[in-house]
Amino acid sequence: MLTAEIDPAEAGFDPNRLQRIDRHFTRYVDEGKLPGFQAVIARDGRIVHVAQGGMADIEASRPVADDTLWRIYSMTKPITSVAAMLLWEEGAFELKDPVANFIPAFKDARVWAGGNQNSPVTRPAIEPVRVWHLLTHTAGLTYGFHYAHPLDGVYRAKGFEFGSPSDLETTVNAWAELPLLFEPGTEFNYSVATDVLGRLVEVLSGQTLDVFFQERIFGPLGMTDTTLHPVDPNRLAALYEPGLKRNDRMGSHGLRTPEMLSGGGGLIGTAADYHRFTSMLVDEGQPLLAPRTLRYMARNHLPGGAELKDVARPTISETQNDGVGFGLGFSVVLDPAATKLATHPGELGWGGLASTAFYVVPEERLSVQFFTQMMPSSAYPLRSQLRQLVYQAMLG
Repeated sequence: MLTAEIDPAEAGFDPNRLQRIDRHFTRYVDEGKLPGFQAVIARDGRIVHVAQGGMADIEASRPVADDTLWRIYSMTKPITSVAAMLLWEEGAFELKDPVANFIPAFKDARVWAGGNQNSPVTRPAIEPVRVWHLLTHTAGLTYGFHYAHPLDGVYRAKGFEFGSPSDLETTVNAWAELPLLFEPGTEFNYSVATDVLGRLVEVLSGQTLDVFFQERIFGPLGMTDTTLHPVDPNRLAALYEPGLKRNDRMGSHGLRTPEMLSGGGGLIGTAADYHRFTSMLVDEGQPLLAPRTLRYMARNHLPGGAELKDVARPTISETQNDGVGFGLGFSVVLDPAATKLATHPGELGWGGLASTAFYVVPEERLSVQFFTQMMPSSAYPLRSQLRQLVYQAMLG
């Protein structure tokens, strides 16, 4: 049951101010901007407040429920990053290791030097793609859906706009044959890097990504409803675009077996399950990771300690960039004043294509999640407003 487990005042929240979250996002539903929503606020791993309303599926008149299944898209990335760091803790690799040591197709990487989509000019890469580059999106890879550079068009021409028509191994090897957008480790470009990381997990563990997730993360955390495989259509929320236009083409994700097991965006699950994952982050990685490992992941790993705004390519970003860096798998708040949100240094977070989002403040023992199914994620300022509403409800 997705319900409050602790009195808000005991957890440091004003219960009346928490109700503003419900009212605010209910207005989005009433105004026809969102089909439905679900927000979960927790302290010390115990749920303080659940706000939910609207429809999981408008056409079927099915309301959002405790067990509604959501496509979390890029909120898969932190899970894959944790999977990789579980293997790092076992000595399976070092962060500076070239990815080619494990995925040979990356051995002779080349970097975009000019030309156009049909006739690219490339040069040999000076720096190899390393594992930490995958964790920080500094590998020089991209996404076909960015529409920001000719290389994005090359990805689309190969069938890599959203997902892939091939299995993970074949897809990663194909990406490795394409030019890199820039010299690895010099810039940030949101990309398929976490899918490559998922393939690295497979190579190092000898297990498919779905099996590794189940045995090493979902099972231990009790995430019984999270999967890379098709789910119950009667529980899966429908996917919408602005104007509440239903998108069944993209919405078929979750109803059919995927060609590629995507560590970058393939998971579907419940709010209750993701709460278990964020509670692990609040608890400094335990019971999965050592506290020192999680604290290290939560540092800014961008080149030169830069903020995202200084090194990120102008592509789709699922978080605002001022005052924010990037760790090993998620964004990290560096300067709350620059974010213009009443946040806290060290806040970790990320979001997904369908406007889902989470953030965690380990020092405050706070975790917050938001679920809906509205794409693109830039349609409305849901994430910044969520932070605003949660922080104003805190008593200290």
